[in-house]
Amino acid sequence: MARYRGLALSISVIVSIFLFVQLGALALVDPFKTAGLQAVEDPQNPVNSLLYIGAVLVMTGVLLAAFKYEVQWAIRGMIVATGAYIAFIVLSMLLPPVVTLPIGDGLHGAALLGALALGIALYVYPEWYVIDATGAVMGAGAAGLFGITFGVFPALVLLSVLAVYDVISVYGTEHMLTIASGVMDLKVPVVLVAPMSLGYSFRADSAAVADGSESGDDGSTDGSEGETTDEDVEADSDDIEDEDDDPLEDREALFIGLGDAIIPTVLVASVAFFADVSVPTVDIGALSIAVPAATAVVGTFLGLAVLLRMVLVGRAHAGLPLLNGGAIAGYLVGALATGMSLVETLGLGPYF
Repeated sequence: MARYRGLALSISVIVSIFLFVQLGALALVDPFKTAGLQAVEDPQNPVNSLLYIGAVLVMTGVLLAAFKYEVQWAIRGMIVATGAYIAFIVLSMLLPPVVTLPIGDGLHGAALLGALALGIALYVYPEWYVIDATGAVMGAGAAGLFGITFGVFPALVLLSVLAVYDVISVYGTEHMLTIASGVMDLKVPVVLVAPMSLGYSFRADSAAVADGSESGDDGSTDGSEGETTDEDVEADSDDIEDEDDDPLEDREALFIGLGDAIIPTVLVASVAFFADVSVPTVDIGALSIAVPAATAVVGTFLGLAVLLRMVLVGRAHAGLPLLNGGAIAGYLVGALATGMSLVETLGLGPYF
C-alpha cells in the first residue's frame, strides 16, 4: 500500500508540473507579446523551426563535450543563470511593479528579488522541490516565448522533427542516454524530480546519478527547457535485469526531462496565440483559450499517461513521440471539430 501511495505522489508531481507549464504558458503569451518579447519578425516562417533544431544539435554537442572534458561546472552555471533570467521575465509579467529600481527604463524590483532567490536556491541547495519549482517557472516562460515565436505550421514542424530526433537519439545513437546520465549529476532543472515520499532528498541521493540508465522517467533531453539546454526526454526505469521483478521496487523517485513538458506546450501556446478570433473558445480557470489549444492540452496528457504507464511497467521509451504526438493529435481533432479547414488547421493559410 505504501508503494502505491509513493507512486501516486510521484505521478501527481509530474502531472502538476506539466499542468503548471501549460497553463502558465497560456497565461503568458499575451503579456509576452505586449512586452515585445517575440523573438522573430515573422513567426510564420518555418525556417525558424529549422534554426531552433540546429540550436538543439549544437547544444547537444556542447553538453557531450562538457561531460567528456569534465567542465560540467560551466554548464551548471549557465543553466542556473538562464533559469534565473527566465524567472525574472516571468515574474516581471505576473507581479505588480511595486518597487522599480532606477536601472534602464526601470527594473522590476520584486521580479529581480524573486529571480535571484530562485537562482541562489538552485545553486546552493538543489533539493527536488527547488529544482521542480525553478523548472516549472522556466518551462512556462520558455513555452510561452516559443509559442509566440512559432506560428502553428512552424510549431507542427518543430514538434514532428524533434519527436523523430528523440527516437534516433534514444534508440539509435543513444547519445541522449549519455547526456541524461551527465545532467543528473548537475542537479539542475534539465531533469525534474518526482519523489515517492516527501522525505526523499535528491541532494543525498547518489544512486540516481550513479547508474547510466536514466533512472526513471526519462533522461534523454532534447527540448527547450526554457532556453536552458535543449533536450528532451525519454522515459524509463533502470536497466531491467529481471523482468519478473518490480522495476520500481528500489526506486525512490521518478525523473522526467523539462523538455518533455516544454516542447508539446509550444504547440498549445502557439495555437492559443495565433488562433483566429472566429475559433470557439473554452474557459480553463480564468483563461479563455481556443478549443483546439484546449484539446492539444488534453492530447498531451493522454500521451503523458501512456508514457508513465510504460515507465511503471519497466519499459524504456522516448518521451517526445508520445507527448508531441498526443498534442498534435489533440490539436487536429479540436481544430477540425470546430469547423476549421485543413489548410487553416495545418497553419498553411499565411502561405497562400
